[in-house]
Amino acid sequence: MPQPIRIKDHEKDARLVRGRVVFGAIAVVALIGVLIARLYFLQVIQYEYHSTLSENNRVHVQPIPPTRGLIFDRNGVVVADNRPSFSLSMTRERSGDWQKVLDVIVEVLQLTPEDRAIFEKRMRQGRRPFEPVPILFELTEEQIALIAVNQFRLPGVEVVAQLVRHYPQGAHFAHSVGYMGRINEKELKSLDPVNYSGTHHIGKTGIERFYEAELHGQVGYEEVETNARGRVLRVLKRTDPIPGKDIVLSLDIKLQEAAEAALGGRRGAVVALDPNTGEVLAMVSQPSFDPNLFVTGISFKAYAELRDSIDRPLFNRVLRGLYPPGSTIKPAVAIAGLDAGVITASSRVYDPGYYQLPNYDHKYRNWNRSGDGYVDLETAIMRSNDTYFYDLAHKLGIDRLASYMGKFGLGQKVSLDMFEESPGLMPSREWKRATRRQPWFPGETLILGIGQGYMQATPLQLAQATALVASKGKWYRPHLAKTIEGQKPVDPNPVPDIILRNPSDWQKVNIGMQQVMHGARGTARKAALGAQYRIAGKSGTAQVVAIKQGEKYDRSKVQERHRDHALFVGFAPAENPKIVVSVMVENGESGSGVAAPVVRQIMDAWLLDEHGQLKPEYASPTTAEATAREE
Repeated sequence: MPQPIRIKDHEKDARLVRGRVVFGAIAVVALIGVLIARLYFLQVIQYEYHSTLSENNRVHVQPIPPTRGLIFDRNGVVVADNRPSFSLSMTRERSGDWQKVLDVIVEVLQLTPEDRAIFEKRMRQGRRPFEPVPILFELTEEQIALIAVNQFRLPGVEVVAQLVRHYPQGAHFAHSVGYMGRINEKELKSLDPVNYSGTHHIGKTGIERFYEAELHGQVGYEEVETNARGRVLRVLKRTDPIPGKDIVLSLDIKLQEAAEAALGGRRGAVVALDPNTGEVLAMVSQPSFDPNLFVTGISFKAYAELRDSIDRPLFNRVLRGLYPPGSTIKPAVAIAGLDAGVITASSRVYDPGYYQLPNYDHKYRNWNRSGDGYVDLETAIMRSNDTYFYDLAHKLGIDRLASYMGKFGLGQKVSLDMFEESPGLMPSREWKRATRRQPWFPGETLILGIGQGYMQATPLQLAQATALVASKGKWYRPHLAKTIEGQKPVDPNPVPDIILRNPSDWQKVNIGMQQVMHGARGTARKAALGAQYRIAGKSGTAQVVAIKQGEKYDRSKVQERHRDHALFVGFAPAENPKIVVSVMVENGESGSGVAAPVVRQIMDAWLLDEHGQLKPEYASPTTAEATAREE
């Protein structure tokens, strides 16, 4: 049966369409209302908030690192300056996936995986994600061109021109001026994050580190407008940085070179002081190194070669080298005996070639096994007679001896601006009880009286002790900075002068030291031959390995690096001292034969003019008279 034909209800369809249109219109109107309301909320109610965000996206504050202060020697020769250099920096905030960007840099510049690891480490050490971090220094022109061509692949990466530290004198002042290096994580925690914004290097050693605050300066800022890709469009506001202060050192490059030449390539240390001011005139630790290697980052291989070298070029022998002072402290021991009243200048001791404590069989040998017979103070210093000083140390006792040696700076830091300095060791009864849990024995006092045993001192401390003899007890801390921006450094903790009961005792010891150099039996008389001025000096030998009782030192049986160290201290002109020199030659064996000639060459370089004549300012009326008497 055929199905009935349904007639379409157009009215119903029309109503459905009208309903849908009305619903759609209402929805559209509602959505437009919501949009208008949202626009009103964002653009009217939150206008200030979003305006600030927009401005922050457009305007950035960039730090301007200050120019580091320069360092000069006393004659105005530049020993540390700043030179322009191009580096590659990356800003994490603008780089997106910065790990992939590093991969592109390594690919473009054809670098090694080790280089990439260094870059990643530097990026992770970055202080803030919006601050550029330098990852590669000393870019070549070819590298700069490669970066420019591939800039579209390197978001957040740019080539930056900056000033880096440079040491034009190379290794000459490596151990005194020091060097700069990248700021590490430990240093980052202690630095002012504001003042060091944009600064990535800091003084690591020497003057560079001690006077870091003065050399660094104050950071500046500039507000810059950038586009969407972070490129600077214009500078809106600028606050200039305050450059670091310039420092003039007391060091003299000519004397420094003369001291290095006098050492002749041997391992050792030289320090020269002005006893009237405490200024360090020369400071040499050999072998040395080129500090420029450390400024922008030294390679692992190059650093390993320096670190593992048997000659230890990185080791500052002047400030950290600890050696038994040997006979170089005998002048200070003599002052102690005179001031304590246990001897007079005319007191005599008989020397058969050894000394024995009462009721003891052990013999403490004099270096001259045949003995010097009866010796007084002047002869004892001239001949460096051990027996005399054994007896003097026994009379003083350990307590008085340690106390007097402390007044001469032994066992303590003596410098004003050398943070690396070791305090050395001046043993005492209390020290041994605390460290060795043993009592002090009388024999230990004897060997202490000739600078052996537990005692250890740096070449700088020996120079200071000698300077105190030269200046008759006037204390001036040794210092490297002559002026800082024209101002002399101030000692915040001055050391009291050594005041003797009888000030003439200084001269008695001075005469004995002159006899070392000019006396007929002086131990270093050869080093003073032909001198146009009087020299006061004292030799010393520091044992590296012990020699058994009754045995003699035989250099042929001792390895070269186990041989005795050669020491010598002196000042000149003896009547009006202008320079004090302390020399240590590692494994040099003979203080008078090896170290004394070094001292003489350095004194000649300072006191004589280009014609080999004594400079007028160093001449004194007594010099010619004393020389005539000696002849």
